[in-house]
Amino acid sequence: MNIQEYISSGIIESYVLGLASAEERIEFEQMCAQYPELVEARNNFELAVEAQARRNASFPPADLKEKIWAAIKETDSSNTPKIITMEPTTRRSSGWGWVAAASIILFLVAGYFAFTYYNQTKELKNSNDELRARVDRTDSVLNKMAEEQKIMSDPNVTVVNMVGTQKGSPSSANIYWDSTSANVYLIVKNMPKLPSDKQYQLWSIINGQNGQLQPNSLGLFDIGEDQKVILKMSNVKKADAFAITIENRGNTGGPNLQQLQSMGKAKL
Repeated sequence: MNIQEYISSGIIESYVLGLASAEERIEFEQMCAQYPELVEARNNFELAVEAQARRNASFPPADLKEKIWAAIKETDSSNTPKIITMEPTTRRSSGWGWVAAASIILFLVAGYFAFTYYNQTKELKNSNDELRARVDRTDSVLNKMAEEQKIMSDPNVTVVNMVGTQKGSPSSANIYWDSTSANVYLIVKNMPKLPSDKQYQLWSIINGQNGQLQPNSLGLFDIGEDQKVILKMSNVKKADAFAITIENRGNTGGPNLQQLQSMGKAKL
């Protein structure tokens, strides 16, 4: 049994206020013998009720003590029984004191159940928020899949398969290049995560005159936990090949060809 759920069930208040059934009282006392935290919770509630009752208790009139002693002295001197006349307000005040104490007890119980209900409502709201977050994440994944499918099925899009250039390198990605709009999309399939001071960089390459390669940066990017992501890179109208290198974060110079990770030839 979850003892915290048992404590939150209201059994402590029912037991202390005498509202529990005989079976519930027996079970509660057996549970107290097993769980010290239950005893502590019961004691705390009893102390809270007692403190509230004391704060709202009615006291007898200040001159009542003198009246009683005066009546006793008169009885001793005359040996005649005396009837002590008590102020009617004393009895009424005592009665109202018990009513006030009972009201405080009911107020405490109502407050406790309201607090318990608030906590349960808060837990339910947190559960709903968590469920909503999961739904949002699922929608995000589905939207990415739909976007990827749309790009892949476009007849104007050329697919460039990027393969690893380093020995034993697992790096792989696909370039989706729209020949009409010049849009370039990069879909990472398998690329290792880099240190925080490094980034991947995508390049378009043109075979220039005299066989010289002319690289053009299409943007730096990072790889997170989710490997298969669609990245919109810079547009390019002409390219003979695409390449990915590892560069220092924020690189503004040319490509470090010693860190060439993958490459693919364009088919246009």
